[in-house]
Amino acid sequence: MSDSENFEDLLKQFDQTHPQSRKGAPTIGDRVRGTLVVISDTHAFVDLGAKAEGRLELAAITDAEGQLTHALGDVIELQITGKDEDSGMLLLGSQQGQRFHGLDEIESAYRQGLPVQGQVSAAVKGGVEVQIAGLRAFCPASQIDIRFVEEMAEFVGQRFDFRITKFEGGRRPNLVVSRRALLEEQQRSQAEQTRAQLTEGAVLTGTVTSIKDYGAFVDIGGLEGMIHVSQLAFGHIKHPKECCKSGSSEVSVLRIDPPSEKNKREKIALSIRALTRDPWQDAVAQFPVGLRITGTVSRLQPFGAFIELAPGIDGLVHISELGAGRRINHPNEVVNLGDSVEATVLGVDLERRRISLSLSSNPKQSAETPAARAPAAESAPAKPPEKTLGTFGALLQETMNKAR
Repeated sequence: MSDSENFEDLLKQFDQTHPQSRKGAPTIGDRVRGTLVVISDTHAFVDLGAKAEGRLELAAITDAEGQLTHALGDVIELQITGKDEDSGMLLLGSQQGQRFHGLDEIESAYRQGLPVQGQVSAAVKGGVEVQIAGLRAFCPASQIDIRFVEEMAEFVGQRFDFRITKFEGGRRPNLVVSRRALLEEQQRSQAEQTRAQLTEGAVLTGTVTSIKDYGAFVDIGGLEGMIHVSQLAFGHIKHPKECCKSGSSEVSVLRIDPPSEKNKREKIALSIRALTRDPWQDAVAQFPVGLRITGTVSRLQPFGAFIELAPGIDGLVHISELGAGRRINHPNEVVNLGDSVEATVLGVDLERRRISLSLSSNPKQSAETPAARAPAAESAPAKPPEKTLGTFGALLQETMNKAR
């Protein structure tokens, strides 16, 4: 084998193991894969192979809470967004918009599909006005966010990343931009990462995005799941807003229904209740038969009254136990919602999650005083007998006496 043939074989082997070298040096706009080799307080450095290295802002690999989403040695895919003029190092970013200057740079960003930074300067008809590198751009209302926004004024003064969707140069450049395009790309990237750990029983961090009468919708990282009102907490809840608060919270994955023709995305059922201890586990020891306990009337039904004994545990006083021996037609004849009552535990059925109670007192029954219960004859003075005409026999006797 000649030296030239041997060199060609070695070159082929090198090209197979270093594909980036075969393609040539990466340039601005290229998407590249590299390995995280250094993470500092402000930047991360990525080995791109072929003696090329890129610099990445730390914000690109941290979440909303400031926690790193990648570690040393991870392979990540990024886009080359620029080049440091002093060091020649490639500047990387996933969806991090760069600050461009002048019309030529803006046009270059448009051709390469690079995100740009802009500040919303005003709310106008149909959208918002955005200032980018001293140029005025327009962002339609449908492109300012993924969610529906009713009031555009809330974005005025804020700085965002945008993608230029329309560019017309000239004396008065016409720029149309979209923030939604970048958000959707970011959402798709997050969704892929979330799907990798999406299994029934998994505990994830989510953020409440909307609250309905029947439950709450939660963003768990590019994917949306729903917590039904029955899965928010143990016990009866009138409305999800009683439990749901803004901010992040942990949720448990209950069920995953795969996409169908009707639903393009998977349906994810979530639960907060599954992460808390079931209060019924201690119900037998906590509420033994014969215990007299004070509770609050939480619900009224035609068949009885529910009494909240502890958070998540209600007992039932059957309507037959409410009348104190007399027949009643509805529990509201005896108790009202919110009443504090004293009850006696009759039985605990763990399998059916029921506690039977008997009402110890009637809150609506007014306490009568001894004077009120005393006979009328004892409270009023005796009256002298009234004179009457008498009977016929008495009148006849009086007439006979006079005749004598």
